[in-house]
Amino acid sequence: MTIAPLTIAVLPGDGIGMEITRPCVTLLQRVMEKIGRPALIENWLEAGAGAYTKTGQALPKETLEGCRAADAILLAAMGDPSVRYPDGTEIIPQIDLRFELELYAGIRPVRSVRGIKGPLADPRGDELDFVLVRESTEGLFASVGKGSRDEDQATDTQVVTRKGTTRVVDYAFRLAQQRKAQGRMGEVTSVDKANVFKSMAFWRDIFDEIAANYQDITPRYGYVDAVAMEMVRRPWIYDVMVTENMYGDILSDLAAGLIGGLGMAPSADIGDQHAVFQPCHGSAPDIAGSGKANPTAMFLSGAMMLDWLAVEKSDPLLAKGANMIVAAVDDAFADGTLVSTERGGEAGVDAITEAVGNALDALDADGNHPV
Repeated sequence: MTIAPLTIAVLPGDGIGMEITRPCVTLLQRVMEKIGRPALIENWLEAGAGAYTKTGQALPKETLEGCRAADAILLAAMGDPSVRYPDGTEIIPQIDLRFELELYAGIRPVRSVRGIKGPLADPRGDELDFVLVRESTEGLFASVGKGSRDEDQATDTQVVTRKGTTRVVDYAFRLAQQRKAQGRMGEVTSVDKANVFKSMAFWRDIFDEIAANYQDITPRYGYVDAVAMEMVRRPWIYDVMVTENMYGDILSDLAAGLIGGLGMAPSADIGDQHAVFQPCHGSAPDIAGSGKANPTAMFLSGAMMLDWLAVEKSDPLLAKGANMIVAAVDDAFADGTLVSTERGGEAGVDAITEAVGNALDALDADGNHPV
């Protein structure tokens, strides 16, 4: 049976975007060859501050159409503080994509990579494996482009709907079931502020309604400020966390700090029909072109893309490919000698790409280390 090739919309964006995107796509193509699958069809598309400067559109119509038509979307980084809309806000087409494609579940894995020492003294802080699920289409971000401002007051409204909360909480419980089947805790923590805001009390009520449908998963609760403290004190107590958009935006950066920084933190924004995969970090225009960027988060986002496609296409080969990338990243950093520039080392794009590529080459066709 002939296996159809997959089409990937590739959006390198701004700043260091192209520097980390090209090696990631090359790595993905090498994995396709290794697992015996056809090469990915690459559809490179423009979006971001650079596109806005050239065309007046941050997310051109043809780019959005290309994203809709693709099997998955691989996005690097967008925005530049020096390029802004007339109202003073930054160029953020990645958020526009979430709304346009109904990408309601922001997935932020928090997984320690072997050889990278985290900031916590407790050794359990170097063996983290939990997931933050962020609602990505409403919450405080519902006010993007809609807030009010005059000389005396500015207002942004938080919106929490039954539809938006139901679907993201349900996703979190299904994810917890998958993780439990793999030997993890089987818990979902609602991260909210239900003691203060009506919107968050509404969120928690819906969380409880969904939890009742998953008797095999333990529901837990935490106010966002207390959870932020616990993520510093003992983050290993968490399995799956689900939260509002802005809370998730803040906590995901905190979580990245636990595993070595934003350069090690992948992410996905997933909907019922489409999904975007991108590193948690920004475009870092201050180091663009210097070769200092860390492509690891981009590589791991590519692995997340293959994992998602494996389910969508019912293709276990793609899951094998995802595992290969993760294993290659772990192997590249395992002995502690590969230290990225943001962690005080010398390794930038070229050194990390070479190390991960060599580690991938060392794996056999099943993704194992030959004896």
